[in-house]
Amino acid sequence: MVTVVTKLVHYLHLSRRSGQYTMNHDHSKKIPDGASFDRSGSQDSLDELSMDDYWKELENIHETRGNNHEERVALVVKEPDEGELEEEWLKEAGLSNLFGESSGDSLESMVFLSTLTRTQKAAVEKRVETVTQTMRKRNKQHQIPDVRDIFRLQNDSKGRVCDGSEPSTVRTSENKNETHDGTKGPNFSLGTDEPKSLLEDMPSSDTDINLEISFAEQAANLKDSSVGKMYKGGGGDTLLPNFRLPKDKTGTTKIGDLAPQDMKKVYSLALIELTALYDILGTEFKQQKAVKIKTKDSGLFGVPLSLLLEQDQKKVPGTKIPLIFQKLIAQIEETTLETEGLLRIPGVATRVKGLCQELEAKFYEGTFNWENVKQHDAASLLKLFIRELPQPLLTVEYLKAFQDVQNLPTRKQQLQALNLLVILLPEANRDTLKVLLEFLQRVIDHRDKNKMTLKNVAMVMAPNLFTFHGFGSKAIEQREFVMAAGTANVMRFMIQYQKLLWTIPKFIVNQVRKQNTESQKKEKKDKAMKKLLKKMAYDREKHEKQEKTPNDTDVPQGVIRVQAPHLSKVSMAIQLTEELKAGDIVARFLSQKSGNVQTLKKEEVFLYEIGGNIGERCLDDDTYMKDLYQLNPNAEWVIKPKQS
Repeated sequence: MVTVVTKLVHYLHLSRRSGQYTMNHDHSKKIPDGASFDRSGSQDSLDELSMDDYWKELENIHETRGNNHEERVALVVKEPDEGELEEEWLKEAGLSNLFGESSGDSLESMVFLSTLTRTQKAAVEKRVETVTQTMRKRNKQHQIPDVRDIFRLQNDSKGRVCDGSEPSTVRTSENKNETHDGTKGPNFSLGTDEPKSLLEDMPSSDTDINLEISFAEQAANLKDSSVGKMYKGGGGDTLLPNFRLPKDKTGTTKIGDLAPQDMKKVYSLALIELTALYDILGTEFKQQKAVKIKTKDSGLFGVPLSLLLEQDQKKVPGTKIPLIFQKLIAQIEETTLETEGLLRIPGVATRVKGLCQELEAKFYEGTFNWENVKQHDAASLLKLFIRELPQPLLTVEYLKAFQDVQNLPTRKQQLQALNLLVILLPEANRDTLKVLLEFLQRVIDHRDKNKMTLKNVAMVMAPNLFTFHGFGSKAIEQREFVMAAGTANVMRFMIQYQKLLWTIPKFIVNQVRKQNTESQKKEKKDKAMKKLLKKMAYDREKHEKQEKTPNDTDVPQGVIRVQAPHLSKVSMAIQLTEELKAGDIVARFLSQKSGNVQTLKKEEVFLYEIGGNIGERCLDDDTYMKDLYQLNPNAEWVIKPKQS
C-alpha cells in the first residue's frame, strides 16, 4: 500500500515538472456560468512550483510509514442509513426532542427556535422534514410531528402564525425589542430578519468581517442581490486580504470567555449556522462518524487526545495541552527559529524512530535525554505526533467540512466557515490546534532567516493535518492528491487568520442572551403558577419589589457596583460614562494597593459580566461599559483571575 502511494507521489512529482500533470480543483459543485473561481493567478495561490514542498512532505510521510512495521488498524467511518445523519445532526444541535418519543416535550426547544434566524430555521426544518419522512417509512409508533407544526407552534407563542411550507419566509416578532410577555427588553440584534435594505446599507468593506449579522443571512442576501457577485474575489488578489473585525463597543467575545452552560448553547447555534451557510452556498455538509476501534491506552504516540490529557493531568493538574506536544515545541524553539528549512527538512528516519521508542519508555519517568534530540528530529516528532493520533486533530466528524472550505465561493465565506468549525471542535482538539497555529506563526515570523514563508509552512503542515491515514482507504488517499492545493490553502487561512477564528460572532452571543432571557421569563411564569395553584396569597406590589435586582435597590441610576474579592479594594461603586472601558475599571482597582493582599498584575485579572442574560463572560479591556450595561442591566460585575 505504502509502496504504491509513494510511487504515485513520485510520478506526480516528476510528471508535474515535465508539464504532464496539472492540479485541478473539483469543479463539480454548482457554480453559475461565467463565475470567477480562479485561485491560481496570485502570490497566495498555489502554482505548480510552490507545490514542491507539499509533495516532498507527503513522500516523507509515506516513507516514515514504510519504516514503521506496526500496522495500525484502519479507522472505519460508518455510512449512515437514510435519515440517520439528520437525526444525529438534530441531537448534536440540542433538538432531539423535536422527534421521537419525547417529541411532545419540546418547550425548551421552542425557546431555542424562537431565537433562530430565517436561514437557521430553514436548515432545521430541512432536517426535521427528512427525519419525519424516514420515521414514517419505518412505521414508528410514537408521535411524528409535522415540521410546519413545530415552527407554527413556536410562532404562535408570539401571537403570530407562519407558513411553514416556505422556510425562507419564517418571520420573528416585528418589534425585535419586545419580549414574549409584551414588555420591553434589551435590543438583541440577531440578523434574524433584517430587511435587505438594512443589510445592504450597513457600512462595510470587503475586508471587514461582520459579526453582528448571521453569516448565512449575509450569504443569502448577497446571493439574492447578485448571483454572480458572490462568486467573485476567490483568488484574484496579489495578497491574502487583510481581514479585520470592526470594533464592537460591547466587547469582543473569545472562545474561553463564556461559562460552560453558555458555550453549550454556542456549540448548538454554531452547528446550525454552519449548516445554514453551507445550504445557502450549495455545499454539502455531512458529519462523519467513526466506529470505535481499539486504541492504545497509554504512552505518547497513537494515544487518543482525551486519554493523553487524562494521564498528563495526573502529572500536571489543569494542563490542557499534551505535555509531549508542549515539550517538542519548546525543544524546537530552544535552539533557534532561524534555522533554514525548519519544519521542511526532515530528521533522519531511523533516528526519529529510535527517539520515538525511547520517548515512549522514558518521557514520563523524566529520564529522557533531550540533548540527543536535534532540531529537525524534534520537528519530525511533532508532525509524527499529529499524524499518529487515532482520530485526526480536526476530528473525524469535521475533517471533511474543513477540507470543503476550499469549495466555498469567497475568501470571506471561507473564513466565516472556518470560524464556526473551530468553535465546533472539542476543547482538547481546539486548544492543541491553537498552540500549534501560534507556534507556526512564530516560525513564519523568522522567514527572512529560515526561508519558511506562510506558503511554505502551509505546504509542509497541510499533509500532516489533512491526509489522515487512519481511514485506510486507497481511494481516500488518492483523493488527497486532487485536494492538495485546496487543503494547503485552508492551512494558510488557519495560520494567517487564527486570531479571528477564536472569536465567537456577536450574533451568536446575542442569541444566547435571548435564550437566557426567554428561559428566565418562563421560569418566573412557572413559579408564579405554582404559587397560584397552592393558593398562596401575597401582595402583588410586594412581590414585584422582591423581584427587583440588587442593582435597582443598592446603587443609583447610571452607577454599577463592582466586586473584587481577590484584590485589596473588594468593592467599588463606578459611575458609568460614555468613554469608560472595562480596562479602566480594572486599573482603578489595581491602583488601590495594600500589603495584606497578594499583588496581581493587570494581565492576570479581568472584569466579568455575570448573570442577567448571560451566564458569565470575561470582558476584553476595550469593552465600553455603558453600552454593555444597556445590553444587560441586570448583570453583576466582578473582577477576578481568568480560569486557565
